[in-house]
Amino acid sequence: MQKLSSILKILLSGLLLIAALATAVNLILLTMRPETISVVNALIGQGVIIIALLAFSRVMFRKGKAGLTSTGNPPENE
Repeated sequence: MQKLSSILKILLSGLLLIAALATAVNLILLTMRPETISVVNALIGQGVIIIALLAFSRVMFRKGKAGLTSTGNPPENE
């Protein structure tokens, strides 16, 4: 069960990375519009979302990777 949870965390990390990249593409396309206050608000909001998605993706990847490496080592009996 631990291994499945770790694999799902790594897959979630990949999905979050794809979402961040898609948001970045949308941000680039949005910069080509005439500058209004709503466009500036969207730029700031999407910048925050991209940073949050990348941070959460990194956290999920590290937790998934740590879970996979810890399941390979059985606990030792003392």
